[in-house]
Amino acid sequence: MEQVLPAAVMVDRISRQWPLLSLCRSPGGTALRWRYRDGVAAIGVVASISEPFCAGCNRLRITANGQAFTCLFAGQGTDLKPAMTSDHDLERAICTLNQRRQDHYSEEGRAASGAAPRAEMAYLGG
Repeated sequence: MEQVLPAAVMVDRISRQWPLLSLCRSPGGTALRWRYRDGVAAIGVVASISEPFCAGCNRLRITANGQAFTCLFAGQGTDLKPAMTSDHDLERAICTLNQRRQDHYSEEGRAASGAAPRAEMAYLGG
């Protein structure tokens, strides 16, 4: 955690140089968003460590080999290959996985602790 720059500090530093106006987080979105006061551009900060959003996350990533990950900090995924017998079976498997998700790694502090091995973002498409 000592190497993490909290989102609030980062945004404050940017806003001192280029004033920002806060925007709402998109439903199910991961980024905290601001637009520059001049209206020319906007920024977003995904602060999964300093400001976790696990409870509202709706993300699911499926790797090329059929592993479904509901969290970027998960150590392992769920194999969807057995459900790939039909579109219906695959849809049901994904819905069930999403409804039963218990991954609150950032809120529990496991994301920053490094206590458990996890898949790399490049592997997950994060």
